[in-house]
Amino acid sequence: MKFSIGGSLKLAFRPWVEGLENIPERGPAILASNHLSFSDSFFLPAVLDRKVTFIAKAEYFTAPGVKGKLTAAFFKGVGQLPVDRSGARGAGEAAIKAGIQVVESGGLFGIYPEGTRSPDGRLYRGKPGGLARVALATGAPVIPVAMIDTEKIQPPGQVMPKLMRPGIRIGKPLDFSRYQGMDGDRFILRSVTDEVMYEIMKLSGQEYVDIYATAAKRRLADEAKAKAEEAKRAQKQAQAAGDEDGRAQSQERAGDEDGTERSGA
Repeated sequence: MKFSIGGSLKLAFRPWVEGLENIPERGPAILASNHLSFSDSFFLPAVLDRKVTFIAKAEYFTAPGVKGKLTAAFFKGVGQLPVDRSGARGAGEAAIKAGIQVVESGGLFGIYPEGTRSPDGRLYRGKPGGLARVALATGAPVIPVAMIDTEKIQPPGQVMPKLMRPGIRIGKPLDFSRYQGMDGDRFILRSVTDEVMYEIMKLSGQEYVDIYATAAKRRLADEAKAKAEEAKRAQKQAQAAGDEDGRAQSQERAGDEDGTERSGA
């Protein structure tokens, strides 16, 4: 199914690729990519001969009915691995364990260090947990990847994608084996993550923002909420002013009519 989906995507969107030679023909590796669109997890596997395993929330695989079964089949077909987000630390620990298993079995593990999609097309600070811990626990090389223009194909909230050519740049593998076994050192985790993000930035050409994308999303949501509340207040004030003008005009007309009647008397 992976090949049928991948073939369809390549035929429809004709993605261009640079750096395919940096993907090993065999053996484990971690593909660390920027994250612009929901479709990133489909375009990258589509252009590779090897299977890439990304993680996905378990709910995608357990939804009831025909639609649920089709969704589960699709995600399995494109190499998505279900992760149970329940538990004290949620998806974080589950994702790390899943990634280690994929890498130790000799596979390609795909991960988005930003942790979520960019809200505005810029590159955000990488989270030091998943990527660095999997890399240091396994000693596998980390291959930086840049997705280009996928946010234009399928912006957040848009169901039907726009037919245009996305791009994929694949960088040279980064070796962090010198830090293997040091996945408990937060300074090492931060250093590894920052080095990978720097390489992704060079490949993608994105503006780098030194905050987490989740924080940026919260800030944008708060700003949007504040604007909506301000617009609502302005609307109420305009309505109140209009009502006041209406009352004043009514009183003025009433006074005019009263004055006319008196002068006529």
